[in-house]
This record gives sequence, C-alpha cells and structure tokens, in this order.
Amino acid sequence: MTSVAESLGKTSVQPGPIARLFDWKPFLIVICLLPAVGLLTVFLTYPLGLGVWLSFTDTKIGRDGFFVGLENFASLARDPIFWLSVFNTIVYTALATVLKFGLGLWLALLLNEYMPFKALIRAIVLVPWIVPTVLSAMAFWWIYDPQFSIISYFFKDVVPIREQNFDFLGEPWPARLSLIAANVWRGIPFVAISLLAGLQTISPSLYEAAMLDGATGWQRFRYVTVPMLMPVLAVVLTFSVIFTFTDFQLVYAITRGGPNNATHLMATLAFQRGIPGGQLGEGAAIAVAMIPFLVAATLISYFGLARRKWQQGESND
Repeated sequence: MTSVAESLGKTSVQPGPIARLFDWKPFLIVICLLPAVGLLTVFLTYPLGLGVWLSFTDTKIGRDGFFVGLENFASLARDPIFWLSVFNTIVYTALATVLKFGLGLWLALLLNEYMPFKALIRAIVLVPWIVPTVLSAMAFWWIYDPQFSIISYFFKDVVPIREQNFDFLGEPWPARLSLIAANVWRGIPFVAISLLAGLQTISPSLYEAAMLDGATGWQRFRYVTVPMLMPVLAVVLTFSVIFTFTDFQLVYAITRGGPNNATHLMATLAFQRGIPGGQLGEGAAIAVAMIPFLVAATLISYFGLARRKWQQGESND
C-alpha cells in the first residue's frame, strides 16, 4: 500500500503557472475590479478631470484654449448672476429637501401601517419618480402656464374668487416656489420608499418594550424610530441633497433660468454659459464650484453614519 501511494504521489500533476496565477488572490482581486475601474475611469474620472482642466482655461467652442489659472473663478466672483445662481441653488436645495423629507417620512410611516391595497398604493406612490423628468417638467409647465393653467381655471372659473390668472413663472419668487413644488412632487417617492425600507428593519419588539414602559406614540417615534432610522436617514439625505443640488432637467425645461435669471441654478447657469454661450472654460468653472457643496453633503452623511456605530455592536467614537 505504501509503495502504491508513493507512486501515485510521484505521478500527480503539479498546477501550471497560469493555474497558480489564478489561485493567487491579489491577481483575482485585480481582475475582478478591472472592469469597474475601467468604467469609472472612462465615464467618471476622465470627464471630471477634463472639466477641472477646462475651468482653468479660456476654451471656447470651436477654439482651443490657453491656461489662464484662476481667471475664470475671479471673474465669477465679480459676477452678480453667478451669486444669484448660488443663492437660488441653496434656497432650492434647502426648501425642497426639508419638504421632501417631512412629507416622505410622513408617507413612509403611513405605508408602514396596515392598510388595504397597500401594494397598489406603494406602486402609485412610485409613479412621480418613474415618470421621465422632462415629461414631468412639461406637465408642470402646462400647469403653470399663465393662460391655460388648470389652477387658474379652477380659481377663476370654477370657484370664481380671482379675476386674473396666476402668474406662476412671471415673477422671481413665485417661479422659485413653483420649481420647488415640482421638485418635491418628483422627490417624495424616493424618500418615502427608502425610509419605508428602513422602517421595516426595525424590530417590533422595541416598540412593544416601549409601550410596556408607558411610552406615548410621540415618544416611540422620537426614542425608537428616529435613532434606529438614522443611518438610512443619513444616506437618503445625502442622495436627496445631491440630486436636488445638481438638478438641471426640471429647471431648464420649465423656466430655462427665467424670468431675468431669477431661477438659474448653478447647473443650469453652467450649461447656459458653456454650451449655448460657447464659453466652455467659464461653464466648467461654475460646475467645479459646485464640488465643495457636494463634498460637504457627503461628509455630513459619513459622520451621520459614524455616530450610529453602536447599532452594529460597536462603541461611538
């Protein structure tokens, strides 16, 4: 038996260099990550790097530019329209995010309770998020139309409490608030469904223990729901802020920055200066100026998640 085993061991085939290479974990990690790295490089790193480079040049459409350093940013610092777009973007993002979160959380709490036709209601709630943005923008543009608005028709003809039509998009603040309303309508489903998923991960035993301790509904929400939902809230808040801050389609399709640049966001102003205006360097500089705000939103999410480490059995740092 020993001689047979020794002979079999001597004749066993050793793995070749290619087989040993594919058994080497670092090589497998590189091979598996290579497609993702390639896609990120082509569709993310290169466009971002090119945009940053253009922001330091005076490139125009049809003409190569030269390196001008911080000249584009210095010009933007003296541009009142740019600062108006910054103001509009901050107001638009802040108000829309607060409204989306308030209404989305309320809707998520309702959908988390037992109700008939719950699946159908959830599907209906997703409709504003599923509908293409441009199609939604066209619908709201028709709703806000100064002559054919359904809202003006209702309050002027059906319930005659006004003599003139509403001018939603003709004045700065009504136009800003109209855009915020359209963004809230589109964004509530994303917030509601995301928070609903987080609510369904909370153990019912926590609520039962709180009820046995005599906690009211508000106390259960404050001391059980909110702390356990905080990681999901942080992530959803970050995505909501990023989506709202970089919103382009909805605003450009409804107002194109009007009236008199009153509704220009940084994204729409960057497009207007860079493509129709032909100033690629200046448009890229406006887009690059958005990066610090987006980094700040990401950091808020990171620290929000870090504060909840105890939920994974770790201590807070």
